[in-house]
Amino acid sequence: MLPFNKPYMSGRELDLIKEAYAQGHLSGDGMFTKRCHSWLESHTGSAKSLLTHSCTAALEIAALLLDLRPGDEVIMPSFTFVSTANAFVLRGAVPVFVDIRADTLNIDERLLEAAIGPRTKAICVVHYAGVACEMDEIMTIARRHGLPVVEDAAQGVMSSYKGRPLGAIGQLGAFSFHETKNVISGEGGALLINDARYIERAEIIREKGTDRSRFFRGQVDKYTWIDVGSSYLPGEVVAAFLFAQLEEAESITQQRLKIWDTYHCWAERLEVDDRLRRPVVPAECQHNAHMYYLLLPSLAHREHFIASLKSQEVGAVFHYVPLHSTPQGRRSGRVSGQMDVTDSCSERLVRLPMWIGIEPHMDRVLAACETALEHAEAASRMHWSSAT
Repeated sequence: MLPFNKPYMSGRELDLIKEAYAQGHLSGDGMFTKRCHSWLESHTGSAKSLLTHSCTAALEIAALLLDLRPGDEVIMPSFTFVSTANAFVLRGAVPVFVDIRADTLNIDERLLEAAIGPRTKAICVVHYAGVACEMDEIMTIARRHGLPVVEDAAQGVMSSYKGRPLGAIGQLGAFSFHETKNVISGEGGALLINDARYIERAEIIREKGTDRSRFFRGQVDKYTWIDVGSSYLPGEVVAAFLFAQLEEAESITQQRLKIWDTYHCWAERLEVDDRLRRPVVPAECQHNAHMYYLLLPSLAHREHFIASLKSQEVGAVFHYVPLHSTPQGRRSGRVSGQMDVTDSCSERLVRLPMWIGIEPHMDRVLAACETALEHAEAASRMHWSSAT
């Protein structure tokens, strides 16, 4: 079975883990954590980066920094992972779900102002598939209403918008280094702080609500509990693995882009024949080839397509169940406007296998996709005939 995802090792991970052990420091904020911080700040231009044990943790710190109170509202897309909403719901805030654009599947910036109300405290955008949201317009709207912007850039490492790295445009940004991402550490994440006013408190929240970071810098003679917080640090084994990946981030991105381009070229004639739709990447966006997806004509097409690929031992998956349609989403959030694009795309989207090392198998994958598409279309025709 060709899996949907296969974690990639660049080559130095185990050596750096041994080096971390030799340093005699395996808890958080050691030498490799600092190296990762420096890399992230250098490559994104962020004022401060902080490694976390997940992107979820980074978003939770962001929610704490925004001082959200029960009943406050945060605008976000419904087409996203649960962590985007959970971080704010844990603070008692209400996610306000807005529909996505039909091209990039990112939050539709044209719908934001209609969703803003007296309880709105922030906008949280999600850069789907590593393709940037329309950040200039979003930041303009946010400034007009005095709202901070949080970028859920879980899929956006090494992507940019008009030359600006994702995660470093809004006041706060969050990365993921989960094993399904491009640059990985198994589990892991980072908070990017782009507004210096948040830096000191972010360090405190991340260190269980203490000023321990200031103590280690010699700024205070002892540390103590001074704010709310939790244990959000990853250990040095995770940081060492991650640093080996960051060192090769450009190479990893280029290899993935070649795979992405292979899919995109193959699907072009199928899109011309109106059999599917390919991803859209606006000219101002440099993406990182995080995923390759197809939009098929219907939910039935997708179900038959995935089943056919499985029978040919090729892994493919659908993606998010829209949060506004989930039990917890209905309890915790509310919808602003219609969700037609979200509902339609979530039913029709299929993600194809995407991992470094799949290159020798691409002919097999593409042939399987051709067969699967034919099976899906034939099944749809049979269903239509029987229905009429």
